[in-house]
Amino acid sequence: MSFLKSDTWFDVFKHLAVIAALVATLVLGFFYLYLPLTTHHGETIVVPKITGMNVADLENYLDERKLAYFVDDSSYSPGTRPFTVLTQEPAPGEKVKQDRKIYISISMRRPPVIKMPKLTDGSVKNAQLILASYDLAIGQIKLVPNVAQNAVLKQLVGGKEIAPGAAIAKGTKVDLEVGDGLGNTEFEVPSLLNMPEDEARTLLAGQHLEVGEVFKQPAETGQTPGTVVRQRPVAAPGATIRMGQLVDLWVAE
Repeated sequence: MSFLKSDTWFDVFKHLAVIAALVATLVLGFFYLYLPLTTHHGETIVVPKITGMNVADLENYLDERKLAYFVDDSSYSPGTRPFTVLTQEPAPGEKVKQDRKIYISISMRRPPVIKMPKLTDGSVKNAQLILASYDLAIGQIKLVPNVAQNAVLKQLVGGKEIAPGAAIAKGTKVDLEVGDGLGNTEFEVPSLLNMPEDEARTLLAGQHLEVGEVFKQPAETGQTPGTVVRQRPVAAPGATIRMGQLVDLWVAE
């Protein structure tokens, strides 16, 4: 009877050993065979550079590399073809797993429309900063007679004034009319005849007038060398001049 009992325990042990071996085989097979085959454990793909490509070409290009893409942003980029890839994440050269999505931003066909900011009554420097922050381009800056120096007097698009709040596309060029600080004030032409040249220059600067061309000519009888013997415009009765204008001088030598 004891022999049969020993055989029974031996059989139980044998069965348990077989079961343990099967479990171990299944566990090892799951982690070392099944998972690597189904998840490509340890395999990575180097992310290619796709910025500059057209989005229409991406699907086949990335399919061949077992990758995908997702458009998560778009913006207008002047001079860039519509639907061109502008940015990508992950960056080129990074290593990822198969089927990883690359998040991209693309260029829009048309620029977005925004509201025109108010530039008038501020300085031209401030206007340039505002235009840049709104993605608007700075066009021509035209100086016009006005005592408000460097102040924006008008904002224009295509030669026509544009009001603050008006619809305008990003990237549009905005022209500015800016005060020259001189204004339209007119006054009598000062007489510079027989005045030494340096004094004549000082007088013109004090009246916000500019020295134009200076012509040297031999002194005639009664003329003192180094003095102004002629000017243009002449200081005739009723003749007027505006600040910032030029005055030509003829000086005896």
